[in-house]
Amino acid sequence: MAPRTPVVLGLVLLAAVGVAAFHFWSVRPQAVRAPEPVAGEAAASALPPDPLRSGAPDPVPRPAAGESPDAGGRASGQIVVDVSGKVRRPGVRRLPAGSRVADALDAAGGVRAGTDMTGLNRARLLMDGEQVVVGLPPGPPVSGAAGGGPAGIDRPGGAGPSAPLSLNTATAEQLETLPGVGPVLAQHMLDYRAENNGFRSVDELRQVSGIGDRRFAELQPLVRP
Repeated sequence: MAPRTPVVLGLVLLAAVGVAAFHFWSVRPQAVRAPEPVAGEAAASALPPDPLRSGAPDPVPRPAAGESPDAGGRASGQIVVDVSGKVRRPGVRRLPAGSRVADALDAAGGVRAGTDMTGLNRARLLMDGEQVVVGLPPGPPVSGAAGGGPAGIDRPGGAGPSAPLSLNTATAEQLETLPGVGPVLAQHMLDYRAENNGFRSVDELRQVSGIGDRRFAELQPLVRP
């Protein structure tokens, strides 16, 4: 054997051992850590669930059909009242639910100067469909009234007042208690009274627009100048 042969074999053997050691070290088992959570996923998990997707109930109450929400998100309501008598703008008014008599008077333009407010509770809560009458004088006691007219108007059997009604002092509401007289005809009678400085006789009813012979015959025994 040549003198260099053992040296070459030794170098080859050392190289083979080094390659085997590197291969063994590279394939050894290593511990694997779980991946860190993404920041966007953590933020999404902190948000409240979407009720439209999860089926959860909507935390904000919604108004029913036909109702309008107010500023606080609640459904608002209205009432309708009739304000008549000695106010500046009598008529039917729409007010928010929970309004009082004072609110109805303000909606009608306020009470006329010099009106006696005794007995009118302006702090009373209003109900839908009621009538607020201001400043009308009390009438005679009612006996067997059919209902529906102002206090002091007696309508037995719905035929009209028991005593003749004064055409020169009656209000529109009192005139409407007469048979066949509605709001329009009552206003015509008031207009005629204002334009002619009052009724001098019952026969002048024939000159009021809307009163013919048949209606005059029904009204004649029930009224006076």
